[in-house]
Amino acid sequence: MAGLKRPDDVNVPPFETEDLRANLARFLDTPFQDPIGAQRKVGHYKWGVYAFFDYDGEPIYVGQTNEMLRTRIRRHLTNQRTDAVAMSVLDPFEVFEIEVWPLPPFQETSGKDPAAKVHLDALERQITQAAVTDSRFKAILNEKDPPPGELTVEPPPSLRGRIVSDRVYELRSHPDFRIARRALIISRLAQVISERKVQGGLRRVLETQAKRLQWLAERRYEALGGAASVATEVEEDL
Repeated sequence: MAGLKRPDDVNVPPFETEDLRANLARFLDTPFQDPIGAQRKVGHYKWGVYAFFDYDGEPIYVGQTNEMLRTRIRRHLTNQRTDAVAMSVLDPFEVFEIEVWPLPPFQETSGKDPAAKVHLDALERQITQAAVTDSRFKAILNEKDPPPGELTVEPPPSLRGRIVSDRVYELRSHPDFRIARRALIISRLAQVISERKVQGGLRRVLETQAKRLQWLAERRYEALGGAASVATEVEEDL
């Protein structure tokens, strides 16, 4: 409607940014009953592993923390201060759901404790392996593999939840928007690779993203009729 304009001095973030922060905070504030009988907000666990999933339920990134789940996950999704986001490895716009595996027994353990770190690394390896197995592309977007080791652990109880509201879902879930956004991220990542000497992990991410883009574009094309939807040129009368 004419005349309805936001003032230039508005001092609040765009709707989508505020909505993400609110839904992320709601998820991280979810009470979690851990196996040792304590209950605290899931984001307040110091040690744990987390995984991000896209709008198709596809696992796209796995990480670990020994500083607090809330701190680490928010760093990825709200302030872009991680290498994964800065290098266009992970696009926060793609994250629809989060699953976290807190480690309550290490809640009071120092972040430098070697035994706890070995356990955390082992859990990250198992969650990463499961994510890769479950992926239709048999790959996720991590630039690096988990630390190696021989220890095998039983994954603890987890919590999975959606961080995208219905309103934002309407904005971001359209396949053409997702194709355009994914192509943009690929372009940014390719630019990063072209401007510096990089390890093989970034090139693996680029390959995986290209496969994900091709799959999404092909699915959209076929859904709209595929080859039957392509017009045929007609010679003009001379």
